[in-house]
Amino acid sequence: MSDGSSFYITTPIFYVNDVPHIGHAYTEVAADVLARWHRQSGEDAWLLTGTDEHGQKILRTATANGVTPKEWADRLVETAWKPLLATVDIRNDDFIRTTDVRHEVNAQKFLQHLYDAGHIYTGEYEGFYCVGCEEYKQPSDLIEGVGEYVGQQVCAIHSIPCELLHEKNYFFRMSTFGDQLLALYEENPNFVQPESARNEVISFVKQGLSDLSISRSSFDWGIKVPWDDSHVVYVWFDALLNYITAAGYGHDDEKFSRLWPATHVVGKDILRFHAVIWPAMLLAAGIEVPRQVFGHGWLLVGGEKMSKSKLTGIAPSQITDTFGSDAFRYYFMRAISFGQDGSFSWEDLSARYQSELANGFGNLASRVIAMVVRYCDGEIPVVGEFSDADELIRGTEKRVTDAATLAIGHLAIHEAIAAIWELVDDLNGYITAQEPWALAKDPANRARLEAVLATAMRGLGTLAVLLSPVVPQATAKLWTALGGSGLVSDQRIDRAWEWTGGPRVSPLEALFPRIEATVG
Repeated sequence: MSDGSSFYITTPIFYVNDVPHIGHAYTEVAADVLARWHRQSGEDAWLLTGTDEHGQKILRTATANGVTPKEWADRLVETAWKPLLATVDIRNDDFIRTTDVRHEVNAQKFLQHLYDAGHIYTGEYEGFYCVGCEEYKQPSDLIEGVGEYVGQQVCAIHSIPCELLHEKNYFFRMSTFGDQLLALYEENPNFVQPESARNEVISFVKQGLSDLSISRSSFDWGIKVPWDDSHVVYVWFDALLNYITAAGYGHDDEKFSRLWPATHVVGKDILRFHAVIWPAMLLAAGIEVPRQVFGHGWLLVGGEKMSKSKLTGIAPSQITDTFGSDAFRYYFMRAISFGQDGSFSWEDLSARYQSELANGFGNLASRVIAMVVRYCDGEIPVVGEFSDADELIRGTEKRVTDAATLAIGHLAIHEAIAAIWELVDDLNGYITAQEPWALAKDPANRARLEAVLATAMRGLGTLAVLLSPVVPQATAKLWTALGGSGLVSDQRIDRAWEWTGGPRVSPLEALFPRIEATVG
């Protein structure tokens, strides 16, 4: 399907110190929807996800559980992080682990290159270090503690005290790239999005950048610094490199030139790493900076950021076991403006499932196919003449396709789905107004009945194509029932209204069965 263009998109690689919650799954689904959409637009789309397995946090967690860090990582990857992808139906092209040989070897190549070019030097550093963030904190990043930490300065994200560390480390001369970064943000306003994230990053860089400590000598769980094996690479410097080591840097030049640069989808709490440190690293290495860094908001439960430590973490399976993976994907992409914080509640999930998926889309599909079976013996009508009302639906199909495509170009997934849902609503209204069940009672209205059903079928097929990246399982079932050619995921989404089907429909089970009880 490729038309020669590439769309490389990444999620962050996630720490394996614990099991995933719906906040992690939210990021995975967003990146997956974007990748699927671009694949169906004829682009060479490539989705990368994976796990971050080095650093002090992992070492401490593994030690507390009586295993080696590698044993801990292996266990979590196989029992929790890879299964997450199946739970929410992610179609990733690669899964990288920072303990992979391909990553470790080529990360060392990158580091050696910077060292040889004079971008790294030896120095000493003392500061407050948050093990949870794996980051030295500035005074502005700390807040007054509460409860057992009253009177102490704690990390604003993890709400725990930081540790005062003093180490002799290797430093990356990041301070020399401040002006280049500000020029990058100015010349390419879309480099950091949404606008609130861009403003935050610009403000941070304008305050002046410090050089970055990029090694640790107080523990040994990490990639060895290639010229000094008494140090391991700082976990974030190591982790950020996954985006290029997985794409071929250092070992597959053709692949790397085809895929890079990437679009990074990250949580806003790790925005500075991706929008400041990462492009500075690439500028130093003479490598093109990413195409875009998009910092989405947090999922909130009870007004607080999703967190295992605060017991607000919800396992994705708690939702999918009841509502299914399609409903999970739809809800989080529709209910939350991508780029902003969003609150999760079981009540809202249940209400949207019933009103929008079961009653709105699912019931529409069932009604249309049932009427074709009942009134046309399952044969899809071939019509030569359509009314103004029919043409309006055709116009809506094209309009919402264009609007959704434009929204996806801005990573506004919620806006794309809202545009598509205009067709759902218009089709439901069209059927109510045209009353095909009444037309069927009089043979004299046969031609009109067939025109109405053909119009509804066209609209339904267009919806199947447009919603395929969001609810892949339901749309695959609908596509089969419509007699669509090939796989719905192979249809050109930017020309969704041009879909072709077979001569007949086939039975369709309920796409979104009714759920009586709300869980939570």
